[in-house]
Amino acid sequence: MPSNRRSQVITQGIQRSPNRAMLRATGFKDQDFDKPIIGIANSYSTITPCNMGINILAERAKESIHMAGGMPQVFGTITISDGISMGTEGMKYSLVSREVIADSIETVVNGQSMDGILAIGGCDKNMPGCLIAIARLNVPAIFVYGGTIKPGHLHGKDLTIVSAFEAVGEYTAHKIDEKKLIDVEKHACPGAGSCGGMYTANTMSSAIEALGMSLPYSSTMAAEDYEKSQNAAESGQILLRAIQKQILPKQIMTRKAFENAITVVMAIGGSTNAVLHLLAIAHAAEVPLVIDDFEEIRKRVPVLCDLKPSGRFVATDLHQAGGIPQVMKMLLSHNLLHGECLTVTGKTIAETLRDIPENPGSEQDVIRQWGNPLYSAGHLAILKGNLAPEGAVAKITGLKNPKITGPARVFESEETCMAAILDRKIKAGDVIVIRNEGPKGGPGMREMLSPTSALIGEGLGESVGLITDGRFSGGTYGMVVGHVAPEAVMGGLIGLVEEGDSITIDAYQRLLQLNVSETVIEQRRKLWQPPKPRYTRGVLYKYARLVSSASRGAVTD
Repeated sequence: MPSNRRSQVITQGIQRSPNRAMLRATGFKDQDFDKPIIGIANSYSTITPCNMGINILAERAKESIHMAGGMPQVFGTITISDGISMGTEGMKYSLVSREVIADSIETVVNGQSMDGILAIGGCDKNMPGCLIAIARLNVPAIFVYGGTIKPGHLHGKDLTIVSAFEAVGEYTAHKIDEKKLIDVEKHACPGAGSCGGMYTANTMSSAIEALGMSLPYSSTMAAEDYEKSQNAAESGQILLRAIQKQILPKQIMTRKAFENAITVVMAIGGSTNAVLHLLAIAHAAEVPLVIDDFEEIRKRVPVLCDLKPSGRFVATDLHQAGGIPQVMKMLLSHNLLHGECLTVTGKTIAETLRDIPENPGSEQDVIRQWGNPLYSAGHLAILKGNLAPEGAVAKITGLKNPKITGPARVFESEETCMAAILDRKIKAGDVIVIRNEGPKGGPGMREMLSPTSALIGEGLGESVGLITDGRFSGGTYGMVVGHVAPEAVMGGLIGLVEEGDSITIDAYQRLLQLNVSETVIEQRRKLWQPPKPRYTRGVLYKYARLVSSASRGAVTD
């Protein structure tokens, strides 16, 4: 009797003949019914450069699985391009797409009783969506990253998609002319691959490599390089071995593995979205992880990599300097990683990193030497205070003065805030409040890349604070605090702030505080009414009804 779960179903006598007939139509031969059936979740799409090269990887994985003795079955899942939808109503669907991806993969793999899953993702929500599904399913699985985009170039300077957003602010501030703006637009994205800095896609691919759910070096490979298709082929072979040995995702994605992933995110200067997504993946894997764990790990982990958005280099530079394995070896050598954690290859983290040097090459500046880190402690801080008793997430490194107290400038949506910035109505010392953009209130927790990039472009990134119950792009930097919880529509204090109120953002004290008396706050609370839902049917309505607080990962189950 075959050992795989699908073939057990389809070989149980004459009553299963219709099942076999359906599979024969897809190419199955008599000998194939004893082979493990492998789902290839293919997020190929021409909607975005992040995913337009993925079909090639799916085909390479399919060929490799065939040759290794499996029966690959390719099915599609969706993607939403954050970069294209940014600043529009469509951005509300971005975080929602994480759940749709997870649900669709779970549905197909369980609906067809597949024995394993190879998931391929490119854009930001692909990675956590795939990992949430993999954790729920707990059948042998591996993740393949679609790869990073190569940097664009203009006048000897590397460009990324964030360069285009910042150019809008520079143009508005009359720092560049329209020709320069269009030139940046034309050169920022030269081909296939996910946004090239240490933004959300590259952050999450790195975290997944650190978790042990993808192959070493895979998280920083360029989408258009041959080694990426080779990586897809090798991943298929490794997955067949994992099925034979029954190496399961929940054996890999343990509490210690998540601590490793958080440690690596801190060391590489990763996106604030990693907090949201790792909480959600841990929830799916039934691993106890809370937002305060990020703060505990941050205190002991230095930032070792000088990467965009606030640094100088892009993901392909990190790859050439030794990639995530080099960073992990440094952390392991200084007792900041759990080397005993299992990976999808069957090796432990320590075994995987055995032959990697403890120190990075001295000829490069991307990965700093251990004794000369970019920052002595991590960059993603969890701020609390009366404005965020459940927590909020801030990038606190790279700021000349990570503390500001100023008058609140209150906006009920991203669009109204963006209009004020472009009209030059925001001044140094202001603290912008963008609310009703949370998981339920948005719904969908839009990223505020357009306003933050416009502030940077206008030269206000160091002197203006911005807080929101929405999110930030991995490309955001500056005096910004997101994921404020509870959110406004759930009665969070951010919903009671009034124009001109004094607000303090203090990264030193990890404090987010509304400087208004409790008496005044209680008076406002008595008068507050929750806003009516913005949507009364469809996917955004369903999402708003189900989604949890950002402090729990904005999960829907």
